[in-house]
Amino acid sequence: MDPLSPVPAGPGDGTDHGGSHAARVAAATGEREALCAFLDRQRDALTRKLDGLTEEQARSAPTAGTLTLLGLLRHAAIWERRWFQIVFEGRVFPGEWPEVPKSEFNDEDFVLDGHDTVGLCRERYAAEVARSRRIAAEAALDTRCARREFEELTLRWVLLHMIEETARHAGHADIIRESLDGTTGL
Repeated sequence: MDPLSPVPAGPGDGTDHGGSHAARVAAATGEREALCAFLDRQRDALTRKLDGLTEEQARSAPTAGTLTLLGLLRHAAIWERRWFQIVFEGRVFPGEWPEVPKSEFNDEDFVLDGHDTVGLCRERYAAEVARSRRIAAEAALDTRCARREFEELTLRWVLLHMIEETARHAGHADIIRESLDGTTGL
């Protein structure tokens, strides 16, 4: 198995519910493979929280906050792009951060518009994750970020940070999903 490929599919619903993840990490031949395996586990946990939901449920905020499952996935796709392509590789996308500064409303990445659907957000996230995987596979872990204000950070740091952030959001998603219909677990 390619250690940088997505978490392998499990029976029935196209997802892995834990069994092969532990084996994949244990079989990792190095630090990069282990980091990527742990990040993929969290990415998978986040996307699975949308399985079986209606568009309305995916957009609803059943807890005291305003977070929605679809908003979390939208945010995660944006920051996959920002950390790997903009911060690490130094790419510029016209009309996007950092060219266009974030507003004082720091949660703008979570806000949905009429075009955001479960299918579209899943596609965007999958595309950004695929690009991030390619970047992580091609550069040395000690390679420094290209953006000047982040040049002290390395690809290793970006991977660790993305594990941290994606796991945090997968935890948020777990609480939201449990509030919607009682479903729990990775």
